[in-house]
Amino acid sequence: MQRRAQPHASPQPPAANPAGAEWRELVAAPDAAGVRLDRWLAQSLPEFSRSRLQALLAAGEVELDGETARDAGQKVKAGQRARLRIPAPVAAAPRAEAMHLAVVHEDDDLIVIDKPAGLVVHPAPGHEDGTLVNALIAHCGTSLSGIGGVRRPGIVHRLDKDTSGLLVVAKNDRAHQGLSTQFADHGRTGALERAYRALVWGAPRRAHGVIEASLDRSSRNREKMAVVPAGRGREAVTHYEVLESWPLGAPEPLASHVRCVLETGRTHQIRVHMAHIGHPLMGDRTYGPGFISKAQRLPEAARSALDALDRQALHAELLGFTHPVTGEHLHFRSEPPADFARMQMELARL
Repeated sequence: MQRRAQPHASPQPPAANPAGAEWRELVAAPDAAGVRLDRWLAQSLPEFSRSRLQALLAAGEVELDGETARDAGQKVKAGQRARLRIPAPVAAAPRAEAMHLAVVHEDDDLIVIDKPAGLVVHPAPGHEDGTLVNALIAHCGTSLSGIGGVRRPGIVHRLDKDTSGLLVVAKNDRAHQGLSTQFADHGRTGALERAYRALVWGAPRRAHGVIEASLDRSSRNREKMAVVPAGRGREAVTHYEVLESWPLGAPEPLASHVRCVLETGRTHQIRVHMAHIGHPLMGDRTYGPGFISKAQRLPEAARSALDALDRQALHAELLGFTHPVTGEHLHFRSEPPADFARMQMELARL
């Protein structure tokens, strides 16, 4: 019998003020000394995205020991006091765009989407419209949470543009805060579950393994992530399991089907970690360009399937979490889309 968690208590209303803004106050613990200001704020306030907090800093909405703080990179000192003014949520700036959404679950507080590959989650330079956020505004109206900022209403976590699969979006601030807490914890103490399916080049030596390697922006290309020495960047932990390798029984398989479970949720984490151990995702031009020549070893039908895939072979197949309002445990599973399934089928024929 499944045990249900108790619903979260209703959040306390913010202190009254004429502008409708909310104030937050924090005191830096000893272990926060030397940490970047924006990172400390993000760790202390998991319900807000780091980019949202950086925007508040740039807007002069953060005080540190009574002085306005705008430098996101300044180092925090133990005992310092931060005071943040959180403006009342405003209407989402992106315009509504009606488009098909594969809705897996929807209630008054949240919506779970099975995102197709190729769909950008939120507006960004170069992708001002045609995003999941545009579609959600059309579908949900004004009910999306404003905590993530005007560009990311309701967005609690993301999937890369070319990664398919399950994603949950908050429809009000209470749901957003509850979901953000769970995603910040990454399932270490709570019910959050996230699992992915990936097709990778080669086969890891061990059928099961844990990849622990910190990640940060690449110093050579700021659009890429990179593994950095311990003590730098952000902690990142990926658990993997090899489900199949092809050709079957080969001493050096050409490709493998891998299940990855996240213990942390960093940008491009699975893609970077699998490349780091020498097994980049098939179709990943960003982190696996050195393996493009391996495609020549594939039969014609498999090469055709890889060309048709035209993306990294990664699918978010499982998502489980505690409903932030009702306390019910929700669990969803998504089958890989046709392009992934075709690639897997052709590999199985090797």
